[in-house]
Amino acid sequence: MMNPEPRDEHRWLSRLVGEWAFESAPCGDPDQPETKVAGTESVQPLGALWVHGRSSSEMPGGGAAQMMITLGFDPDTKRFVGTWVGSMMTKMWVYEGELDTAGKVLTLGSTGPAFDGSGRTARYQDIITIEDADRRTLTSRVQGDDGQWTEFMKAHYRRRK
Repeated sequence: MMNPEPRDEHRWLSRLVGEWAFESAPCGDPDQPETKVAGTESVQPLGALWVHGRSSSEMPGGGAAQMMITLGFDPDTKRFVGTWVGSMMTKMWVYEGELDTAGKVLTLGSTGPAFDGSGRTARYQDIITIEDADRRTLTSRVQGDDGQWTEFMKAHYRRRK
C-alpha cells in the first residue's frame, strides 16, 4: 500500500528511536565465567512507518561487531516485521512478531541455524521489553527439541539522548 497512515503499532516503534548504551551478557551455564559486552545503538525513524538501528560493540573474546536492525508493522498481516544482520555472521534474520496487550513487550520470532552446528534449524525469539522511556531490555532465546525456550543472552539499554 502506498502512503498508508501510521497506526498505533508504528507509533510504538518510535519509542525505540534515540541514542542508546547497552550492556549484554550471555545467559545459561553458571560454570562459565560471565562475559559482559558493552556497546551503543543509534535508532532512527525511516519515515513514519519504520525504524532502523545500527549497533556496535566488542565481541566476547575480542574483535569488533556491528549490527543493523529494521522494524516495521504490516497492517495486512497485523504483525511486526523486520530484519537483523551482524558483521559476525552470514545469516540475515527475518523477524515476524507481536506486541503484548499491555504494550510493553514486543516478541519477534525467527528461524536460523541451530547452535549445535548440526545443520538443523531452530526457532529463536528476540524480546524487546520497554521498562520506561529511557530503559529497555532485549532478551534472546532459542526453542529446544523439547519445546522449551532457553534464554541465551540479555541486554540492558539506557537512553543516552
